[in-house]
Amino acid sequence: MLHLLDVNYSFLSELKSKELFTLRKKVFKDRLNWLVNAENNMESDEYDNPRTTYIFGVYQESCICSLRFIEIKYPNMITGTFKSWFKNIDLPQGNFVEASRLFIDKDRVQALELRQQPVSALLFLSMINYARHYGYEGIYAIVSHPMYLIFRKSGWKIEVVEQGTSEKDQNIYLIFMPVDRVNQQTLMALVRAKVPVTGCELESWPLSFPVRKHRADQV
Repeated sequence: MLHLLDVNYSFLSELKSKELFTLRKKVFKDRLNWLVNAENNMESDEYDNPRTTYIFGVYQESCICSLRFIEIKYPNMITGTFKSWFKNIDLPQGNFVEASRLFIDKDRVQALELRQQPVSALLFLSMINYARHYGYEGIYAIVSHPMYLIFRKSGWKIEVVEQGTSEKDQNIYLIFMPVDRVNQQTLMALVRAKVPVTGCELESWPLSFPVRKHRADQV
């Protein structure tokens, strides 16, 4: 089973926090070459604190994907780190969360033979399921142009709130990600289109997805 679950920063074990921050350094520093803090082969910042919750995608006790959630009433990257990259950022009052540090570890996905599984669709669906489970009204995030296109391709009806320019002179976007039932159903349909499943409650949280290593035509 591929398990998607949430863990608050305060409940991260030393082993899991090391795994998470090492994977983040590999993705955001080594592969994407972002201007992030890296120390002892790990990446973390001031937003990794007890007000933070992480989504983990875990398969065979290995983390293959993750993202970070912070309620927007607390300090976050939109109102902090990224604020100067936009002309105007005005987040609404309400029960919203900010998503950041989203990644899928491609090497682990390949090593664990999960390339045929809808990992990205499940990670996106987990964002909606988490928000709906805990009563949030929606999700805000700042994304690169490639990530913006990936979200759009999924069918998720995200909205561009503001466009800015990164330190690399590339377009970035402040987006709003609705978590209504219609968008949840859209992503559930995307998961089923990629790998038909039965007996799996895709709208649940936490979310567990049965992994079938071989399709019927490969057995």
